[in-house]
Amino acid sequence: MTDAKMVLMANQIASFFATQPGGDQAAGVAAHLKDFWEPRMLNQLKTYLGQGGEGLHALVVEAGQTL
Repeated sequence: MTDAKMVLMANQIASFFATQPGGDQAAGVAAHLKDFWEPRMLNQLKTYLGQGGEGLHALVVEAGQTL
């Protein structure tokens, strides 16, 4: 998938979890990614984060630290 599509999808997940109560929104993002994204998608996200993660929601960046 293109990086733009991956960023869009990850940011949509983060936008949902940002509305949830509590202080564990990044953990929710990470859990969702681990549960529903296939390994190729996770690897692409990790690589993208390693390149700076331009355009990613802050919760995705935080979640990326635990992937």
